[in-house]
Amino acid sequence: MQLKQIAKIAVGYPFRGKIPEVAGTHVLAVQMKDISVSEGINWSTCVETETQGKREPDWLSAGSILFVARGSNNYSVLIDSSVEGKKAVAAPHLYIITPKKKALLPEYLAWYLNQEPCLRYFQRESEGTLTKSIRRAALEDTPIAVPSLEQQKSIVALANTLRKEQQLLTQLISNGQLTMNAIAAQLAAEN
Repeated sequence: MQLKQIAKIAVGYPFRGKIPEVAGTHVLAVQMKDISVSEGINWSTCVETETQGKREPDWLSAGSILFVARGSNNYSVLIDSSVEGKKAVAAPHLYIITPKKKALLPEYLAWYLNQEPCLRYFQRESEGTLTKSIRRAALEDTPIAVPSLEQQKSIVALANTLRKEQQLLTQLISNGQLTMNAIAAQLAAEN
């Protein structure tokens, strides 16, 4: 099944040039610098701006997915419930993917778009010499495996467990490094 059959794909808001910073508008612009696969969207780093054109923005909502189409590292980030109460738009170099069917979990789709079969497809379909990017048509044609809803739920649960384990391991490594630094500082102070 192709992505365009199961999801609506929109381009981020068409800002002309640099996204203007306008305080007091309560409209946030989510850019590549504000998102990561492991942490999701960092709302505190988003620029407050205003939408200027005639086109009504595609406001970001929980259950949609941001897809990074520019650069050599293409990935997807789920927009979770932390967006509620915010007026936010995506920068123009991001795609917004919204599942059309109830039988497709947004969490599953975001996970699948970050897996090896999709990553190989994006690598094959990327264009450009200096800066690689994925065209909308290539994104729309992305092959997506859609298992049963129960299987999707199991996969999402397993992925969430793995992500928590990775965060714990990262914290353990950080704590170990802090301990080693404290030992080294103490030894240096004694000499």
